[in-house]
Amino acid sequence: MPWTCASRPSVRRATLAYGLFWAFAVTVGAQAPQPGSADPSALLDGAVADFERGQIDQSVAKFNQLIAVAPRAMPQLWQRGIALYYAGRYDDCRKQFEAHRTVNPDDVENAAWHYLCVARAESPARAKAALLPVGPDARVPMKQVYELFKGAMTPEQVMTAGGASLSGQFYANLYLGLYYEATGDANRARAALEAAANDRFRSSGGYMHMVARVHVARLAARR
Repeated sequence: MPWTCASRPSVRRATLAYGLFWAFAVTVGAQAPQPGSADPSALLDGAVADFERGQIDQSVAKFNQLIAVAPRAMPQLWQRGIALYYAGRYDDCRKQFEAHRTVNPDDVENAAWHYLCVARAESPARAKAALLPVGPDARVPMKQVYELFKGAMTPEQVMTAGGASLSGQFYANLYLGLYYEATGDANRARAALEAAANDRFRSSGGYMHMVARVHVARLAARR
């Protein structure tokens, strides 16, 4: 999930990243919309805007409309997979990330979200057994995050690997929080996710910082 957006307003600036997504989707054969059908880029922006507002079901519906307009774009839509996760549609979430691997096989984040979907649908043990293979992902601390989900590294090692950079600290906190939540440690999950949602990570976290904010807002609503 390599695209980032230096936000405020986040959705407006994120449009640059989504424009890159759409251009790439077209190059791999995404179908042009039929005359009179909805505009794909507007559907994408709308789906993301709904997600940012916490309107998860509406976001998923727009992503599904986008797929109906341009079916071949479906594998690109990792954003849809995240929305499906928060909608509790874990089997569909899993399928989205399995499809995304066909166009982005090196991405550790894709494997991590696939793990999260399977952990919620079945169990963390089944998720570890089904962990998707990845290629070289040089982003800090993605290698260590993958080892954590594989069961070969500790959370402390991931946090250390995040280092002093804002980006490294953000991704360490985000994926530790998600991992803790999937494995039943609600207190440490909340602390790590609240750290990831801090405004100091807004520019370095990009789209995923928005995900962290949405997650924390949903946690707060349950109190």
